[in-house]
Amino acid sequence: MSFLKLCPFLTLVLPILILLSETEQKRNKFPKKLNNSKFWGYNFHFHSITNLFAFLSVQVDFWYPDSALHIVKQMEVDFHISAAQSNTVERLLKQNGISYQIIFDNLQEDIEKQLDGDKNDGYSYEKYNEWDKVQNLCDILQRKHSSAETIPIYQRHWEIGKKSGEGNAIFMDCGVHAREWISPAFCQWFVKEAISTYGKDRDMTHILDNMNFYIVPIVNIDGYVWSWTQNRFWRKNRSNTFQNNCTGVDINRNFDVAWNTADSSKNPCEETYCGSAPESEPETKAVASFIRSHLPSIKGYLTMHSYSQMILFPFGYTYEKTNELAKRAVKAIASLYGKVYKYGTSASTIYLSSGCSDDWVFNQGIKYSFTFELRDKGKYGFLLPESQIKPTCQEIMLAVKLITNYILNKTL
Repeated sequence: MSFLKLCPFLTLVLPILILLSETEQKRNKFPKKLNNSKFWGYNFHFHSITNLFAFLSVQVDFWYPDSALHIVKQMEVDFHISAAQSNTVERLLKQNGISYQIIFDNLQEDIEKQLDGDKNDGYSYEKYNEWDKVQNLCDILQRKHSSAETIPIYQRHWEIGKKSGEGNAIFMDCGVHAREWISPAFCQWFVKEAISTYGKDRDMTHILDNMNFYIVPIVNIDGYVWSWTQNRFWRKNRSNTFQNNCTGVDINRNFDVAWNTADSSKNPCEETYCGSAPESEPETKAVASFIRSHLPSIKGYLTMHSYSQMILFPFGYTYEKTNELAKRAVKAIASLYGKVYKYGTSASTIYLSSGCSDDWVFNQGIKYSFTFELRDKGKYGFLLPESQIKPTCQEIMLAVKLITNYILNKTL
């Protein structure tokens, strides 16, 4: 009975094609240069300004919220535009009396600053790691902690727990949206903590003696690779959408729950494109099928995203009351470094969203379903420095332990 094992993720998972050759991946890390490209934050007063942007063919890459559909009065909005369009946007904001701040004046410089050391350094839990390094970690952990056969990494997840394959479990996934690098960093950190503190830390030992964890370190592998090699701010997967030149589906709008309602888009060129049908994407289908096949044992679901410092729970497509457990979790987070996280339903805390994994999981009967939006609140956004990986993971570990212990007390 292994403490940690790498298990077949799903026999029906289609091979997720890595679109770049090994040579291409080892070339320039961020070939899409963003010199003088600007990242903006502003308080939004008039929704019509986005229509004006569209009329003038200004291409806006929204960071927070995900799209213009989510913008409401007095909301603070983060977005990225090209250097060529910066003067036009600045003029429009001034003409409409909209206060704003340029957060990154030259985004390319800040992309390169995000990594503290040499990109060719070896694997580290306190660094952002390219896919091949994560894959190597999986292989190392398999050799040390499992007798499972070697199978393609896109068909594997980590299973951690003393009662491997038995009893209750938590399903955790990271790396759904490619550009949210702090998310996969947390899943890797959690595995490290589980392995290194079992038998030493009382809470972790109790948890792993009584609860298994199914962990998918990176759901969106193709998108993650693309964010390292071609476009740092790529969000979706890399599906070729039929009859269209635009690429990718938002995996977290592709689940079969209120699909294609609320905020999602049917336009393949939009960041929140929901796909041609529910579970049209191999990544979505893999997660959903695995959970369906393990419903009797899965008691909780945790999905890691960034950014905005929130703990969210169902529903995202309708409004419900907040949850006492999430309130306790954000208090646990704040107890370490004082970081303040909001909590509440997705719909009431941020915006309506549909086809999301936490809502779908909740509808399967798993009532403890949470989305974590990790650091920060916009100062760095998706470019959270590597120096913040450790404190971010440490504070989120407190919340994960609290939630898991709560579920244990309800299920033992």
